[in-house]
Amino acid sequence: MKNHLAIAIVILVAFCACTNSPKIESVSVGKDTVSAAPTSNPQPPTSRKEASAAEIMARPQVPILCYHRIRPFKPSDSKRAKDYIVTPEDFRAQMKLLADSGYKTILPDQLMNYLQYGDPIPEKAVMLTFDDNVGDQMTIAEPILKELGFKGVFFIMTVTLNKPGYMSKEQVKKLHDEGHVIGSHTYDHQNMRKLPDSLWVVQVDKPQKQLKDITGADVKYFAYPFGLWKPENIPALQKRDLKAAFQLTEKRDTTAPLYTIRRMIVPGGWSANQMLKSMKGSFSHR
Repeated sequence: MKNHLAIAIVILVAFCACTNSPKIESVSVGKDTVSAAPTSNPQPPTSRKEASAAEIMARPQVPILCYHRIRPFKPSDSKRAKDYIVTPEDFRAQMKLLADSGYKTILPDQLMNYLQYGDPIPEKAVMLTFDDNVGDQMTIAEPILKELGFKGVFFIMTVTLNKPGYMSKEQVKKLHDEGHVIGSHTYDHQNMRKLPDSLWVVQVDKPQKQLKDITGADVKYFAYPFGLWKPENIPALQKRDLKAAFQLTEKRDTTAPLYTIRRMIVPGGWSANQMLKSMKGSFSHR
């Protein structure tokens, strides 16, 4: 009887020691298996501190190019119209020069993590953006991007969806599914400096919802039509859970730089070398 009692006590002590010990997990390293560190009482992850506006302003700007139409010139094109038309030959040459020069495209989420948290991005990072969802961006520009492994951001003006010469909803969905980013560019290209409060639902809220319905993804990024903005636009965009907004070449708002991110329009007639030279001159580099 005493022997049975002693055995029971030994088993009980051993059981308690096992259940109170930290759990040891095995980890494979090559062909060997080793024990990992105890996983009991894990420390909570440290929350990342967002950069201040001043810190964001101090970070070198990432070059961001803005394109509109990608098609051959027509005899009827005015000089002003040609400022927004890049021929397929010139576009291909510009993209190839970027690739040959070592540039890698990044998308807005990567840009935000770089600006807000200092996350690393490629040494030669560039962002490609396309405004107004004209059809040739899908039929001409996108295949060239695909050849080079580039991704872009397409800012959609929803009034033109499914209209002749513009993208269809199915094409916008395809762009999203292939890894490009879909952003908002208002309903019908209104000047945000003059937009009355009564039109925000039509120009911003409804397009944002429509694009989400098309892609299934939240719309987090916005491009000001004509690149025009005013400080009062910023809190209104923030209320709509838009994480950043893109302008053109005006100075950034020093208190809200994420809502005044600069871009450079590439006008028609520029050679690839002209584009690259101007891009380098317009943005500070890392």
